Amino acid sequence: MNNCLLTIYVPPTLEETLEDWLLENEAISGFSTMEGFGHGSRPSGMTLLEQVTGHQRRVQFLIETDLQVAAKLLSSLREKFAGVGLHYMLTPLLEAGSL
Repeated sequence: MNNCLLTIYVPPTLEETLEDWLLENEAISGFSTMEGFGHGSRPSGMTLLEQVTGHQRRVQFLIETDLQVAAKLLSSLREKFAGVGLHYMLTPLLEAGSL
């Protein structure tokens, strides 16, 4: 079984750019997004307000796919979005479906 969940966290300023990029990608059939907040102890890269509140707003993209497609997506992301503050996680899926 090669099913996986690719989760990508992006700064809000990149939400529409990444959304458009994913919508144009024929290798995936769809994705979900939601608002999230990053919490951590590293103040570098945080605005003063984010340092005071202790979190950064992020947009979370969830893509259910297989490992080969995820690897290609990550390779393309590394090229196109290098150095812009993306964070990702690749998680195996035991099962997924509609009820």
